[in-house]
Amino acid sequence: MLVLEDVSKTYDGKRMAVDRLNLKVQAGEIFGFIGPNGAGKTTTIKMLTGLLPPTAGRIMINGVDLAISPVEAKRNFTYVPDHPEIFTAIRGIDYLNFIADMHDVPTSKRRARIEKYTQLFAIEDALGELIHSYSHGMKQKLLICGALLPQAPLFILDEPLVGLDPLAAKRLKEIMVKHCAAGGTVFFSSHLLAVVDQICDRVAVINQGELVICDRVERIKNGFAQSLEDIFLELTQDA
Repeated sequence: MLVLEDVSKTYDGKRMAVDRLNLKVQAGEIFGFIGPNGAGKTTTIKMLTGLLPPTAGRIMINGVDLAISPVEAKRNFTYVPDHPEIFTAIRGIDYLNFIADMHDVPTSKRRARIEKYTQLFAIEDALGELIHSYSHGMKQKLLICGALLPQAPLFILDEPLVGLDPLAAKRLKEIMVKHCAAGGTVFFSSHLLAVVDQICDRVAVINQGELVICDRVERIKNGFAQSLEDIFLELTQDA
């Protein structure tokens, strides 16, 4: 579903943000992508979503080369960024309809989907209000609802639980698990290692732009005989 081949990103021709990253994420799995601040996580995700071109390497999404066929590749995923960046001078319902239009969600299906997800995340009563009146958590919920509308096979989620209340976080985790059980894929970045440990099938640790380890969560834990949190600290603090 998602393949990165020797993907690198340098800034100013000198500073290496991501160094020859190779990953292969299969359909049907929740893939955790973790690392300390400044490790290259968000840079990698911006390259995955086409927001930032790689300096070198290739990114394939569902068999489509992102650099060669970006529009076709982007039909295969939806994205929740780490910071809600959204035009706030429109109503919540206008934003969701805009996202539905962008992804060609038919009008015969969008109303039911909008009702389903906005009720699930308890923002249905705020859809008629301007987004600038929303709290941070409400904006995050709106972004998540928008990302769920197209029902794309791949979810790319960068710190999606930040700002969510416990119930909303629980419901998003349930959606992620159900999506993968139905054959979808989730690429998931988070600082919440307990959540990564709980729901991810495999995890990759990145530090200083380089891949440190990539394996199934239980295999990593068995190999180190430690918790995922302790393993993460051991792999990253002395690098």
